[in-house]
Formats: sequence, structure tokens, C-alpha cells
Amino acid sequence: MAEFLSLHDAVQRNLHAGDIIAFEGFKNLIPHAAAHEAIRQGIGNLTLLRMTPDIVYDQMIGMGLAARVIFSYAGNPGVGLLRRMRDAIENNYPRAIETVEHSHSAMAQAYEAGASGLPCAIFRGYKGADLPKVNPLIKTVICPFTGEELAAVPAHRPDVTFIHAQKASEKGDVLIEGIIGVQKEAALAARRVVVTVEEIVPSFKGLHPNLTILPHWTIDAIAVVPGGAHPSYTHGYYARDNAAYLDWDSVSADRQSFDDWMKANVLAVGPEIFAERVKDLRS
Repeated sequence: MAEFLSLHDAVQRNLHAGDIIAFEGFKNLIPHAAAHEAIRQGIGNLTLLRMTPDIVYDQMIGMGLAARVIFSYAGNPGVGLLRRMRDAIENNYPRAIETVEHSHSAMAQAYEAGASGLPCAIFRGYKGADLPKVNPLIKTVICPFTGEELAAVPAHRPDVTFIHAQKASEKGDVLIEGIIGVQKEAALAARRVVVTVEEIVPSFKGLHPNLTILPHWTIDAIAVVPGGAHPSYTHGYYARDNAAYLDWDSVSADRQSFDDWMKANVLAVGPEIFAERVKDLRS
């Protein structure tokens, strides 16, 4: 049942060292504020799940919180590399990380399987691909009905999933508009769910019922963090901060500039800074 908490308390109560965690959102609604709170609390030795790791995971990896990353495609979207992730893989800095790479399809199917309580996902995929050569978790099974060879991967079952959304009702239901990636599946697959939202409204009366992506009984904690998806965008509230993604390439290229940026922009501030960051990006 959803509980309304500060972001600090929502993270402290639900995220623990060694957890398997997902910070999901596709192009928009990426829960940066929640990730920054995890960084401030120094919760480490984490397994990070994400379909498309971008700068939010670059920051967590660069701060030494990640032990393992399970992903499909890693990059600064529209810009280039994740330089802190690359430094960790190539130079074990600030610590060594294990990487487990899948296709987008496999990641989505694994979340769906986890949400359905299944042990694995079975699908058509990886035909002619080399990923099975480097990922021993990619298996094949034979369909008992057709004899077709299919791909199989373990289901994703995060200990906690973090997402950002537009609204929550006072009852604790969560509404998401715009592009939806695997947020619903990642939440339903998780043991605990934390949602940051732009605002709380009395109810969703008069809105289309399909906008209620997650009912209150699927959520553990809700925290109000206006701007909490920045520098990604939140449909109907603020635009994507393209300049921030471009700036990140130079910030993350050097270990010292990364440390300085994180101290000034994450460690020394709180979640209220996100509202300030989006004030010139609002619709």
C-alpha cells in the first residue's frame, strides 16, 4: 500500500546495500532525483538493471555504487559514450563492475516474465547474434508444441524499482502520460516500488482510466519531487534539457571534473534543486 514519504525516507526505507534495482524510464520520466538520493545515502554494492543505461547510471557507477550492470545499450543518448561506465569496465575505476548485456527485446521480455511471476522469458531472438557467446545466461529451449528453437533468459525480479510519473492521487494511484517504456512491468516485477511524482491531486476523476498505470496497492512509497526526471523530460510539464546531456560528455570525461560536479550538484544539494533546474523548461 502506497505511503507518502520524503524522498530521503522513501529511499532509506526501501533501498539496501546489495539490492538488485531498476531505475526505469524510456527517454522521458527517468528518475534522476531518486538516483541522486541513493548516491547521497551511499548505498552501494548494487546490481543495476536498465534497458538503456544513460547518465543516471553513469553517475551511480562513477560514485562506486554498482557491482553489476544488467542492460541493453549503454550510452549518453544523442551524444556518445558513458565515460564513467567505460572507465569502470576498462580500468576498474572506481571499482570493477560486472556487465551482463542483453538485447532490448530480451530486457523487456525479462521484465514481463518477472511481472508475471515466471522464472524466465521465452521469445524469438538472438538468431545470428554474438551476444550468446559472451552472455552465458542466454539459453535456448525447444517449444514442446512446434519444435521451434527459442531464446530464454532469466526473469528480472528487482528488489526495488524506481520510476518517475506525472501525478499520484491522494489514494496513491499513479498516472503516467506520454512515452511509456517498461515502467509498469519493472514495477510489477519488483518486491518494492518507489515512485517520484510531479504533484499529488485529490483524485483522477474524469480522466481516462487507462492512464492509471499503477494502482496504489502495487506501490510502497511515493515522494513528491517536482522536476525529478531532469535532465530527461516529463510530458506536459517540462522539456528535455539537451544542454545537460551535451555538458555531461565533458564533465564525465575526466575523473576530477566528475568528482567536482557530483560534489556540487548531487552531494551538496537536495531534491528541491530539481524544481529550480526545470523552471525554464516548463511547457
